[in-house]
Amino acid sequence: MKTPRHPSRPSCPSRRPARLRAAGAALLGALAALSARADDASQVVVTATRIELPAFDVPASIARIDLDASGRDRAAVHVGEALGGVAGLTARDRQNFAQDLQVSIRGFGARASFGVRGVRVIVDGIPATMPDGQGQLSHIDMASAARIEVLRGPMSALYGNSSGGVINVFSDHGAGTPFAQAGFTAGSDGLRRLAAKAGGSFGALDLSASASRLRSDGYRAHSAAERTLGNARLGWRVDAATTATLLMNHVDLPQAQDPLGLTRAQFEADPRGVDPVAERFDTRKTMRQTQAGLALEHRLGGDRGTVRALLYGGERSTGQFQAIPTGPQANALHPGGVIQLDRRYQGADLRWSVALAPGGRPLQLVAGASHDALAEHRRGHQNFIGSTLGVQGALRRDEHNTARSTDPYAQAIWQFQPDWTLHAGLRRSSLRVASTDHYIVGPNPDDSGAVRYSATLPVLGLVHAASPALRLYATLGRGFETPTLNELSYRPNGASGLNLALQPARSEHVELGAKWRDAALGRLDAALFEVRTEREIVTLASAGGRTSFRNAEGTRRRGAELAWSMQWSGGWRAQAAATWLQALYRGGSDDGRRLPGVAPSALQLSLALQPPTGWRAGLELRALGRVMVNDANSDAAAGHALLGASVGYALRGAGWTLEAFLRADNLAGRHVAGSVIVNEANGRYFEPAPGRTAIAGMSGRLSF
Repeated sequence: MKTPRHPSRPSCPSRRPARLRAAGAALLGALAALSARADDASQVVVTATRIELPAFDVPASIARIDLDASGRDRAAVHVGEALGGVAGLTARDRQNFAQDLQVSIRGFGARASFGVRGVRVIVDGIPATMPDGQGQLSHIDMASAARIEVLRGPMSALYGNSSGGVINVFSDHGAGTPFAQAGFTAGSDGLRRLAAKAGGSFGALDLSASASRLRSDGYRAHSAAERTLGNARLGWRVDAATTATLLMNHVDLPQAQDPLGLTRAQFEADPRGVDPVAERFDTRKTMRQTQAGLALEHRLGGDRGTVRALLYGGERSTGQFQAIPTGPQANALHPGGVIQLDRRYQGADLRWSVALAPGGRPLQLVAGASHDALAEHRRGHQNFIGSTLGVQGALRRDEHNTARSTDPYAQAIWQFQPDWTLHAGLRRSSLRVASTDHYIVGPNPDDSGAVRYSATLPVLGLVHAASPALRLYATLGRGFETPTLNELSYRPNGASGLNLALQPARSEHVELGAKWRDAALGRLDAALFEVRTEREIVTLASAGGRTSFRNAEGTRRRGAELAWSMQWSGGWRAQAAATWLQALYRGGSDDGRRLPGVAPSALQLSLALQPPTGWRAGLELRALGRVMVNDANSDAAAGHALLGASVGYALRGAGWTLEAFLRADNLAGRHVAGSVIVNEANGRYFEPAPGRTAIAGMSGRLSF
């Protein structure tokens, strides 16, 4: 593989907006000329905008993935398996359980060296993104998930801080005939997963509970992991107007080895290898999280609407051993090579919604407020004792940090003409971050401090029902993204304390789109968008698991998304999703360079036969463009296309079902980078994707 040359800058950037507008006009004209027949798919309902509507009528790019249909031939290891067909979204599997998936939407979140940033994640109404904007996906149990909704574009700002996009996961309600099921999956690289689930309706109660146990040796050396997940949802119909839902979740990650990234030379020589420093320091992570939530919903009667209240709380404990050499830790200001984080978080959301019809024109209103709080105890230790490496040594950092946000919001949908609907929203987002330093030793000063961020986030969308089969829309919005506690944790100059000089990013979003539904030709969604951001938070340097950040002068994202899907009788399904994204720095020394970690193009094609019983099969192609690894654009992970295939069989009898499948991915055995670590200071940018892999699974379900 040749080392990529320095990419050239766009030769005529001024021509691209004109081409973009011309392409949009041509696309909308073609859609308008098509048949005016709408199919039943236009009634697919989404709730990601807090108001239940057909996705067809929402002025936003929104995708709904029903997991009972799309997850039958997968390992169900992580949520990214279900997101590959969403235009504008990239979910890169690092093959590293110590760092979680790398998820980005329209380029937001691509800088994350671990966890999820710039994208809000919500599971059954409970934020998996903390008030500071740091999120994670490791507690999502795919055995219990029923559907996922992905909201992109300006409407995402309705969720406040760090809403470059929103991923909403909904668990199975368990309603209906009581059942029990179990399944086992095994595959390449020592993958074993055992899962069980039970649920059903019992009078006024609905129950769904699941548990899974995962073990993997990992594709690369030093990447073994173990994980246990449990999830439960209990619904109670208190009376005709009131429902209560209890939500519980637990995840335990007792072992997750961290193989770190590879340099280009290491990546090309042995993609399954590991840098020796990872094994010397035994880089690894442990994590345990438990959370619970209670949601109450009450219909007030008449035209007074509905009130919904949510309370949640949890705790998360994380320990991470990093590959930081002992020499730098001799500096009295160095925080050490072991991170211990104990976090407690809680929050509440209260909102009222009502549907009215003043003057015979439908009007829906939502008003509410959310409060989220996070308290963490962060400690740093040396990662050695004497000459023994990879063990917890002397204390070098000890602080308590808090992040608290309080956000009132309001939304309205007004159908002011039979074929015109106005969507409007406003959110006031406010976050206070404070740190109390307990490690004041020798030259290490008291680094206590606090900072407050706030922004007013308006959203405005207009939908035109051009015909029963066609919707045209335009949406504007303002985004806001604060630094996370992890992004504030390290100053660029190596000094102690939080980097409180880091500023929040503010962005302006615009989107034009069209949605077309036809019984004979399927569903087609198209969107053109542009996002301009000031003071975007970008990676300055990443080394040894520690990353520092800076504010760029500005960035611009401009792109197009196209998604098509079709279902035929007999269980045949086809899907296509294409993304083009130009993400560039604007101003400063990096002006005109591409944002690292962002793919300029992506394509997913799939064809599947999935009848209720009998033989099943599927074929899938995923392609990704060339991804820069640093701000200098001096190196890149090459673009690639990977092919996967599956085959399965289902038997069904009176009250029972048996299913089995076999799946293979990367059929050509290509050597590619699955993800990159942006601006990694040691040049270890590349995280290899597996070569050819295979998995097989069986499951059974019994209804009572």
